[in-house]
Amino acid sequence: MKAKKSWREKLADSKGLPKVSEVGPDMTRRWGEGTMVIPAPLEVDALMKQVPKGKLATINELRAALAAKHKATFACPITTGIFSWIAAHAANEAEAAGARRITPYWRILKTGGELNPKYPGGVEGLAERLRGEGHKVVRKGKRAVVADYENALFTRFS
Repeated sequence: MKAKKSWREKLADSKGLPKVSEVGPDMTRRWGEGTMVIPAPLEVDALMKQVPKGKLATINELRAALAAKHKATFACPITTGIFSWIAAHAANEAEAAGARRITPYWRILKTGGELNPKYPGGVEGLAERLRGEGHKVVRKGKRAVVADYENALFTRFS
């Protein structure tokens, strides 16, 4: 039986990515026209690491930075989301193994400033980390969001 890959192994597996391609006619209705980059997992992780303490980014800021880097019209929302999730779990795995500096996944929000319940620690764990960095987390119905997250957005990715 094959051993299950660790999160850090999954993060390091680029599978031939990044890849930029034209958006095909079957995908144009959903995504629009132009070119789409499918990033490598480590690229997403590298962007996440750039978000400093006290700042935040949404998955859309990551996608915009990836598209600009690859001179594409946009970055694939599905793979960017999956790779941010893998990066978050790899960081959690590294922290559990004793790493002191990890990818600050709690600073990456969903659209609208929502906390990602699929990240390690769930909403409560993320909220605790964010409050520790000076952010106010509030409830909007069933969702948890960072109040005034727009004022803390980080967009100067390199």
